Amino acid sequence: MSESKIKPNDFSLDSLKGMQSVRATFTLPRHAINLISTVANQLGVKQKSIFDHLIENKDIIDQIADEAKAYEPEKKQRKQKTFVLSRNCLSTLDTFARKYKLSRDVLLELSIRQLDPVITQEKQRHENRKILLEQMRDFRKRGSNFLNRARGLAGRDDETVQKIESFFSQYDKTMDELEGIIEKGKSVEQFPSAGEQQMFA
Repeated sequence: MSESKIKPNDFSLDSLKGMQSVRATFTLPRHAINLISTVANQLGVKQKSIFDHLIENKDIIDQIADEAKAYEPEKKQRKQKTFVLSRNCLSTLDTFARKYKLSRDVLLELSIRQLDPVITQEKQRHENRKILLEQMRDFRKRGSNFLNRARGLAGRDDETVQKIESFFSQYDKTMDELEGIIEKGKSVEQFPSAGEQQMFA
């Protein structure tokens, strides 16, 4: 058996511990709480993974921390929320909070705020899908009329008519799938469109 190419130092108990899930409670605006939840749901990823992406990039956190120095969060409409984060992510957040003498709440809030462009993009995609579905429904109505005419001309047992029926059967399945995607994406409708972005309350 060939020797493993993985070096012993590539893994350590500390690095594995850093991947452990921990719970931490923050006081955040409702908008921030809804934003992280909606993005996770829309993209089909865990909130923990999004936090890792947002917070463990130290260059981004440095920029956020600079912005946070001049940021005065409103105290209205804020609530406590417990999130699951990796131990490394929470440690990074604590480190930068101490380094810049800022609260973890503000750092996390401004980190989540980086998702605003993502939700704007997803909302536009959602609206485009709704337009597409309406166009598909219109085409399906006209297709039904065409199919009825084809049956009248060639008969239901005609091979070509059966292929047309098979086409519309698959088309209907595609419409059903699109309706499901749109239903799942309805949560993005609560967020302002591009150019109408609101500051966190």
